[in-house]
Amino acid sequence: MKLQGKAAIVTGAGSGMGRAIAVLYAQEGAKVAVVDINQAAVDAVVAEIKQAGGEATGIVANMALKDDVERMVQTTASTYGSVDILVNNAGVMDNFTPVGDVTDELWERLMNINLNGPFWACRAAINIMKDQSDGGVIVNNASVGGLFGTRGGAAYVASKHALIGLTKNIASTYGREGGNIRANAIAPGGVNTNIQTTITAPHPLGMAAIGDAGPGKLAEPVEIARVALFLGSNDSSFVNGDVIKADGGWTAR
Repeated sequence: MKLQGKAAIVTGAGSGMGRAIAVLYAQEGAKVAVVDINQAAVDAVVAEIKQAGGEATGIVANMALKDDVERMVQTTASTYGSVDILVNNAGVMDNFTPVGDVTDELWERLMNINLNGPFWACRAAINIMKDQSDGGVIVNNASVGGLFGTRGGAAYVASKHALIGLTKNIASTYGREGGNIRANAIAPGGVNTNIQTTITAPHPLGMAAIGDAGPGKLAEPVEIARVALFLGSNDSSFVNGDVIKADGGWTAR
């Protein structure tokens, strides 16, 4: 029970990595706010957690809307009395679209969901965590696309680089001297989740930039969830401002 009694928010928790994180956190004793834009998916994950004897509450929220994100954090705090862990997992891809073909609409959608949503969530959570005796933990699910120039289109790669920068800034500002808040990021490679189905028409130029260096075997969501458990628990008490790659050796080639 590595998270016994902790209140955790997991976004994008209706499927894939988010679902796996929410379920694993509940198994480890956390009270989980299951957040997703899809009501049916939220209900299903909450039911799964409760049937296994865990504690969860469902929150429907659009991470691209500031009011939704702030309501998500406040609802968790009022329901459970604290916000101990925030996992910003929700994200979307962009069909590997290069800069020359990125529309304003695509850029704004990616930035709103992949960057602005996590920023709003971090801001709201930090202003609760900094007054808690045990502080809190933030886990941002980024991507290997946040470490390199490819593995996504221009908007996706830019949003994930920015999310990693945000993570490091939070860690350096709100660490032990600034509020006892840790912030780390995960940089997954290819994962077998619904996000793969959003790659509907991959741009040939964006795909050419990757070349033959594809991700190989895809990870299962629970493999990323185990990294999120490590970062959310006291097992990683001296890990702050780091980025853990979980890509099966993809970027080592």
